[in-house]
Amino acid sequence: MNRKNWMTKTVGLVFAVLATVASAQSFPSKPITLIVPFASGGNLDVVARTLAPAMERVLGQAVVVDNKAGAGGALGATLVARAPADGHTLLVSTPNALVVLPQMTKTSYKLDNFQPVGLAATTALVIVVKSTDTRFKDIAALLDYIRANPGKSSMGHAGLGTTNHVALMQMEDAARFKLNIIPYKGGAPALVDLIGGQVDAVLDQLSSSAPHIQSGALRALAVLSRERDPALPNVPTLREAGLVDFEATTAAGLLAPAGTPVAIIEALNAALRKALAEEAVRTRLAVVGSVARPSSAQEFGQLLAQEDSRAQALAKAGKLKAD
Repeated sequence: MNRKNWMTKTVGLVFAVLATVASAQSFPSKPITLIVPFASGGNLDVVARTLAPAMERVLGQAVVVDNKAGAGGALGATLVARAPADGHTLLVSTPNALVVLPQMTKTSYKLDNFQPVGLAATTALVIVVKSTDTRFKDIAALLDYIRANPGKSSMGHAGLGTTNHVALMQMEDAARFKLNIIPYKGGAPALVDLIGGQVDAVLDQLSSSAPHIQSGALRALAVLSRERDPALPNVPTLREAGLVDFEATTAAGLLAPAGTPVAIIEALNAALRKALAEEAVRTRLAVVGSVARPSSAQEFGQLLAQEDSRAQALAKAGKLKAD
């Protein structure tokens, strides 16, 4: 390389670095959009709408929640993967939409297209039925019904490749029975059909089911966590029902497009941590069965990498197939 070309490239690199620094120092320069890749009313939507006003106060710019449901979360994830890497468009997601779904169907993104901002919350998974359904007075009755009607008992979930979907497949293996698993475009539509009597049960995040449980429209039969959830102290775990080797929870976090400057990621992580430290935010999450779980971007990245390895192993074993 001659001296002139070297100087040209060096100057270009310096200007690029200066532009990145200037961009980070002026961040945020406009409203921030939190893309929720599922319908309103679901777990991720609840988490996003709880965080938005708190992050808005910290960042000094409007934080808007935008639901982009479709393709099991792939639609919203694709929009963020293709968004400018300036920190103004973020994805609120579980690990599954980013690592499991691409193993089940063709997506235009992969995990490398995103940069972790931080973990936000974990939420218990719960099996719910219509409160007036006399067939299922408890979890034992539901499990007996499923075993007596292989492949006929319908159980809805939030969408292909979601934590709920994977948990249902794992539950089938653990219990050695067959379900009629029905995907929806989010937890909320699944619950609407459950209340309407279109499905027998739904496996959902407690955060989105909690209002319906509290209103009496739905009845919680079991949680999938190792211990009973403080929000539902009278509801047994599946382990108590005999599935001793099975448990599952879901995690929600924030991600930015790959290539977002480190300084902006750090600013977003700091805002997320401050939001999660607010007592009102922690209380709101606890009321709907979620627990605030602030983390660094690196820690969230490690979680995503672990889930990615697990998803690849499940795919190789032939367990991840689109319904």
